[in-house]
Amino acid sequence: MCDPVLETLVKRSLRRQGFAIRNGRLIPEAITDKDRLREIHAVAVQHKRDEAKKYLARFEPTLLSRYAAGTEVRPDLVTPKLVEVRRDSEDEILFRYATLHWSIPVSSGYGRRVRFLIIDEQNNKLMGIIGLGDPVFSLGPRDEFIGWTQDVRRTNLKHVMDAFVLGAVPPYSYLIGGKLVAMLAASEEVRKAFRQKYKDTSTLIRGTHFDGRLALVTTTSAFGRSSQYNRAKFDGRLLFRSVGYTQGSGDFHFANGLYAAMQKYTREHFTPTAKQELWGTGFRNRRETIKKCLAGLGLSTEWLYHGVRRQIFVVPLARNSCEFLKGEASRLQWFSQTTADIAEHVRTRWMVPRSKRDPTYLTFRPESYRLWPEE
Repeated sequence: MCDPVLETLVKRSLRRQGFAIRNGRLIPEAITDKDRLREIHAVAVQHKRDEAKKYLARFEPTLLSRYAAGTEVRPDLVTPKLVEVRRDSEDEILFRYATLHWSIPVSSGYGRRVRFLIIDEQNNKLMGIIGLGDPVFSLGPRDEFIGWTQDVRRTNLKHVMDAFVLGAVPPYSYLIGGKLVAMLAASEEVRKAFRQKYKDTSTLIRGTHFDGRLALVTTTSAFGRSSQYNRAKFDGRLLFRSVGYTQGSGDFHFANGLYAAMQKYTREHFTPTAKQELWGTGFRNRRETIKKCLAGLGLSTEWLYHGVRRQIFVVPLARNSCEFLKGEASRLQWFSQTTADIAEHVRTRWMVPRSKRDPTYLTFRPESYRLWPEE
């Protein structure tokens, strides 16, 4: 299964991203500096932008018109509205375009997905985005926080979703809008939208009925320790609870133009590993595909460990979320936290004071956010 060309491309790409290869081992940098972490992700981010250009570049002027100039924002009047993103809509294009500005590559999510644009009703401009997708099956710090056994987790994981993207866009990001968007992920409107979309459905593999109740949201920081989620309190209660850090594994360092070649190699040399017909006929996920490819090339599967550890947060949506998820309670005692209430709190606590201390947000122009120069 030797493929010296692909092997060389993989090694060259990793070295270009700053990884060292010694005695067959991938040596990640010991980095805590966020600027350097952005540099490590830059290759994968640019690849996603290059791929998207042929589809989205022609829409860019229209998309930019949905962003606010700084002078169009009144911090004391910011009024967020959640707009659920529908498939094949202009909103879906805007959602995808917004993710391309993130400093890390954003996946499209998998399995169940609920996506939102956050629109400021004072000017009808985009404030930020929320994307929820199915969580990973095993996540040690999350599972320890809940108190799960493996069997109960298998039954109740359907009541958990992961925020795979969560943040504000300029000029709202200059006004600590990221904290507002993050807190809105815990709002009643998000919980109810999820239930409306998924109630009275059946799980794919086991065929069990799902009532659509969402008990917990998880998310991870982009770079190590997070300031966006820390101290995000509402009604005196911490919304985002830090439960630990990831182990520093993943596949972003292969999402840079190489994945298609690695996927082709794996399909040609390995038998698909999906255990259930309902999962499809291919490999289980991207990580499994890359792992098989690395092994086939004679490289260590430990190269999936990139060393970038991210802080893990859990957001209970009810007073008894853990008891419910452990199967010890049949009803959820929901927290009351509406979009309007959260917005009022954040405006007063963070946004208005920031606008007075630092008026930089007023200088933002949507044109400066352009990804692709006009040709």
